[in-house]
Amino acid sequence: MTTANREAVRKIGLVVEYDGSNYRGFQWQPAAPTVQGELESAILKTTGERVRVLAASRTDTGVHAKGQVVSFRTGSRLSPETFARALNHYLPKDIVIQKTFEAPAGFNVQRDALSREYRYYILDSTEGAALWRNYSCPLPGKLNIAAMNRACSLLVGEHDFVSFTSKLGKQPRNTVRRVYEAGVRKRRPVIMFYITANSFLPHQIRRTVSALIGVGLGRMPLEDFGRLLESKQRGIISDTAPAQGLYLVRVNYAGQPGENA
Repeated sequence: MTTANREAVRKIGLVVEYDGSNYRGFQWQPAAPTVQGELESAILKTTGERVRVLAASRTDTGVHAKGQVVSFRTGSRLSPETFARALNHYLPKDIVIQKTFEAPAGFNVQRDALSREYRYYILDSTEGAALWRNYSCPLPGKLNIAAMNRACSLLVGEHDFVSFTSKLGKQPRNTVRRVYEAGVRKRRPVIMFYITANSFLPHQIRRTVSALIGVGLGRMPLEDFGRLLESKQRGIISDTAPAQGLYLVRVNYAGQPGENA
């Protein structure tokens, strides 16, 4: 087995879809199943190279993706199309390579990303939907979508979102993020929260959803939601919405290499 020679390698980009239910998040962990671990194992079986893959967004335990973007260096001369077929052969059925592309040498999936798009699905308790139960947040009670959208309007723009992140783990120095779009829509049998930002803090989206549900159920006035945003107190929101309802939908780049990358 060899390690890819960084002096004479190509960079391959992947657009990956996965069901995160069986994984401890994207990032590799010792003695725990992760999406990164499965991808690197499939690359090893395909090329004989031990490589590290880099992802645009490190999704947490149980979070899903439809458009995760990943890159890796390789000395293999396989075409992108052949890589897709080979990797899908070795990957488990809950991880699928949707697209592959030849990336420029200087392409960085994290730094070059202009924005990330996420969705969170809440199962409407009045609708019967067996297939959604393990892939959304079940909610007893009717949500006021108009009130939730008024709260979402407060998120748009550049803000310090430290109140919406956790106290756990490695903390980013800069907690200011720019949200380009946020809102809530009814899509039977679910209610969908969507948000696009340049990047996100750990647990930011799931804690935002938790607060929005409070607004939708009438338990949190809009003014209190605004005060949460303005307070800049890390960990002030203690509730985190379940991971099973969160999906990374798309990562956006200038020029869109590989069409979706």
